[in-house]
Amino acid sequence: MTASEQFPVPTIVPNPEKEAPPHNAFVRWLLEHRVHQPVGPETVEDHGPQQSWWKVMCLTGVDYFSTLSYLPGIAALAAGALSPLATLLIVALTLLGMLPMYRRVARESPHGQGSVAMLERLLPFWRGKVFVLVLLGFVATSWIITITLSAADATVHLLENPFLPPALNGQAVPITVVLLLILGGVFLLGFSEAVAVAIPLVAVFLVLNGIIIGAGLVEALSTPGLITDWTSALARPGAGITGIIGPALIAFPLLVLGLSGFETGVSMMPLVAAKGTTPEEKLDSKVRNTRKLLTVAALIMSVYLIGSSFVTTVLIPAGEFQEGGAANGRALAYLAHEHLGNGFGSVYDISSILILWFAGASAMAGLINIVPRYLPSYGMAPDWARAVRPVVLVYTAISVLITIAFRADVNAQAGAYATGILAMMVSGAIAVTISAIAKKQRGAAIGFTVLSLVILYALVANVVEKPDGITISGFFVLGIIAISLVSRVSRTTELRVHSIEFDDAARQFISDSLAYDGRLNLIANRPQARDEAEYLGKEVDQRENNPVPGTADVIFLEIDVTDPSGFSDVLHVSGVEVGRHRVLRAESPAAPNAIAAILLALRDATGVKPHAYFEWSEGNPVAHLMRYLLLGRGDTAPVVREIIRENEPDPERRPGIHVG
Repeated sequence: MTASEQFPVPTIVPNPEKEAPPHNAFVRWLLEHRVHQPVGPETVEDHGPQQSWWKVMCLTGVDYFSTLSYLPGIAALAAGALSPLATLLIVALTLLGMLPMYRRVARESPHGQGSVAMLERLLPFWRGKVFVLVLLGFVATSWIITITLSAADATVHLLENPFLPPALNGQAVPITVVLLLILGGVFLLGFSEAVAVAIPLVAVFLVLNGIIIGAGLVEALSTPGLITDWTSALARPGAGITGIIGPALIAFPLLVLGLSGFETGVSMMPLVAAKGTTPEEKLDSKVRNTRKLLTVAALIMSVYLIGSSFVTTVLIPAGEFQEGGAANGRALAYLAHEHLGNGFGSVYDISSILILWFAGASAMAGLINIVPRYLPSYGMAPDWARAVRPVVLVYTAISVLITIAFRADVNAQAGAYATGILAMMVSGAIAVTISAIAKKQRGAAIGFTVLSLVILYALVANVVEKPDGITISGFFVLGIIAISLVSRVSRTTELRVHSIEFDDAARQFISDSLAYDGRLNLIANRPQARDEAEYLGKEVDQRENNPVPGTADVIFLEIDVTDPSGFSDVLHVSGVEVGRHRVLRAESPAAPNAIAAILLALRDATGVKPHAYFEWSEGNPVAHLMRYLLLGRGDTAPVVREIIRENEPDPERRPGIHVG
């Protein structure tokens, strides 16, 4: 007879919580794909099929590459004739700073949680949870606004087209709302469909931009006077090295709009396919492929940025970049119409509109991959928030409301977008800096420290320039914290365990007790000295104060509260002998939930209804409630009884709770 056969309780008992199955096909479809909390190299991703790294790069690229539609115009407006040189500095920062930073994030946070997970490890208990909620507020700001801003920018490009039907003029809000609804519809179909849409959009857009840049280079080099006029502008008085760095520093907070692709790139790691025979090998392969994704995307973007910045600066009159000018926010589209004809220009407009509309797809994918990994596992969102399709509906609804509130105005949303993106980048830079310092990598630590200061400068400059951005981000942060706290309170009566695991000693104790009198009597004990005198005194008190039969066999049950800010985990129950007393011990974020889970698990495994014996706790009930919510302890007995009542509708099958 094996060890598993000789005991009535199996080693692993599944979560006793009764989950009602979806009652119809529509609900089953909504909850079909779920995002799971990472538990190690063996983490399973079932919210979408994995894809080759270059395909995922295209999903990231709809955000990253789409910025070519407006970044050259922003650079020219901020730096004038120095735009190509300022862009070179931005490219250097991208390749020498941002790329190494996110390659490191991919290695140290390989499940799509980004730098948030790296920083979470530094702060224990509630401090860490609150810190993560604040970061998630900025994440939500940047990616929700990415969705709305990109759709609004697509609408701008649509309305600027000379062939637009007059009836659509002035209809920016309804057009943008329709684009958002279509985007949400694509994600309701699934990640594979989103990737399938992204690949041709990115391929066509890059080809068209290559044609415009190539034709622009030919014209700039073959037309007499263009290069001379540009170099003359560079040679103006005071245009030394400081004259180049100054405009670059001014332009950087604006050009940072084009760097969000790195953050979405690491957030999509769960979608990247990997090879290997073991979980560790597959995880290493996933990291390598993600790094390849980030590197290739950065190199492609760098080449296009330099080329587009040069041709737009040399070929477009400076006045056209100003507000109201034909090249304002659409420099390459201006070149396409002016130098390659309205036919080609309209094709480019269509491509720009489509990729800008779908740029929100990478942000949607990022939100789907990162937010459900935190809030439900903290108990700060309903468990259905792990399902992909319901959260797509929520994000789409929020995006529509924001679009209506801002009247689809790109400029009104730009400050919040840049604030969110920069806050995420600052957190990433700080995370890798701390990592490099911890590993005593002096060169990397110095480099990442400099990078942190540069991005922090950009964040401060953006907040000073557009203070509304930090205000909007603050509303997102407060909203997430408020919703999280309400959800945490509403989920207090859940069992909060994935499964219950009993070691052999614990199973032996339970088997012996059943063999003695066919009953299971457990005395709840809050451990102190953990010596024989403590257990003897506790047993005597319970036999006097509670209806424990005089000859009944008893087992002690102790829960050590570990991190009360946690929510759910696997509950490991071990058996320990102290003199002649037998004790079942477990660690959990909350004592009442763990006791209720163990009692229900014992009932299900043995078919015997257990009885648990408690003492009344002294003190104010309200104070006990707050202690339970914050510290995982309080007046345990009534909370255990309520949790059992919530999870077992039949009073006859509920484990007995006795308090004396």
